[in-house]
Amino acid sequence: MVSVRYIVADVDEAVAFYRDQLNFNLDKHNPGKFAALVRDELTLYLSAPGAGSGGQAGGNPKPGGWNRFMIVTHELDALIERLHRVDAKFRGDISDGGAGRAILLEDPSGNPIELFEFKKD
Repeated sequence: MVSVRYIVADVDEAVAFYRDQLNFNLDKHNPGKFAALVRDELTLYLSAPGAGSGGQAGGNPKPGGWNRFMIVTHELDALIERLHRVDAKFRGDISDGGAGRAILLEDPSGNPIELFEFKKD
């Protein structure tokens, strides 16, 4: 099991995004302050800035940055099309090189999620 923590501007908005758009299951939720969501072997912890120990670790954490986790899909184009329909925000275009194709999706707070599809044989 892998765990990732993201600082988000609005925990409840982020919960809806990860649950409804990326198929995460809600495990724990303290509205406005904290949530834990699960997808496969990943637990994603969401904390509001300044909320609890995770929202205060390291000083004054805030959303954004470039560190990210990856969601591997077999249907990248279909996933991107579905996300465009709900006005999801992306950083740049699809990159196509190396082992596959990827694009960076942003959650509602600007935290990146890499959507990745391995090259098809």
